[in-house]
Amino acid sequence: MSPSPHRSPGPLALRCAGRPVARYTVRPELARTAAPRPYLHPVTTLAGTPVTESRPADHPHHLGVGVAVPDVAGRNFWGGRTFVRGRGPTELDNHGVQRHQSFKLRDPDGFVQEIAWAADGEILLRERRTVAAVELTDTAWALDFTFSLTNATGGELTIGSPATNGRPDAAYGGFFWRAPKAAAPPGVFTPEADGEEAAHASPAKWLALAGDGWTLVFAGATAETRRDPWFVRAAAYPGVGSSLASADRLPVAAGDTVVRRVVTVVADGTLDRGEAAALVRKAVTA
Repeated sequence: MSPSPHRSPGPLALRCAGRPVARYTVRPELARTAAPRPYLHPVTTLAGTPVTESRPADHPHHLGVGVAVPDVAGRNFWGGRTFVRGRGPTELDNHGVQRHQSFKLRDPDGFVQEIAWAADGEILLRERRTVAAVELTDTAWALDFTFSLTNATGGELTIGSPATNGRPDAAYGGFFWRAPKAAAPPGVFTPEADGEEAAHASPAKWLALAGDGWTLVFAGATAETRRDPWFVRAAAYPGVGSSLASADRLPVAAGDTVVRRVVTVVADGTLDRGEAAALVRKAVTA
């Protein structure tokens, strides 16, 4: 039986194929400048290889796998500095927090969670987050991650990014996965492109990040999610996200909901393009 959704939760262990594959921190104890939020870390392959990083020295506000947005009606739910047009990255007292409200479902292989996005004493967004671990093969599993953001303000709000605020090639904000940094940067490829530069800021059915002994394949699992371009970093640090606001701010009318679903294949070893595509097909239809 699932625990009561109203019980104060500690970290959750997510299991797949009888093995622990992720730890979910529900109420992190972090400085407000980190934009505290629930996140998954560590996430591992079925063989136990870590494929996430949290609070690294290069970006201490990067927290494993989760949803982070640098501009929700001018509030920072990403952490760190805010990019201000004409000023660049700027320290502002504008950070929000994602507060756990309840679990609607809580099982060993997944959960459904209600989260309030609050800043300055006001709830801006209410989120329903659905996460599931799905076995694919004896060397690969999938993290199925859906988030639904509902405007709770009573008026229209807009979601932006550093790119919409004037910083080129920086349309981060939405689902984001920070991978571990190694001596050599991971490989990047999509069905049609090879390399970080070719894959960054472009929509693609899926995008692969291949490190030392592991491969992550990120797939938009709805038509709307697939329209969002990928934000990719490999050389500076390894991270992949799906951009909610790339060229323009995303308006959300009062009471309206934005829904995105990203399914990530977590595989041991280095996959080629054909293997990645086959696992994505299996993961998205599983």
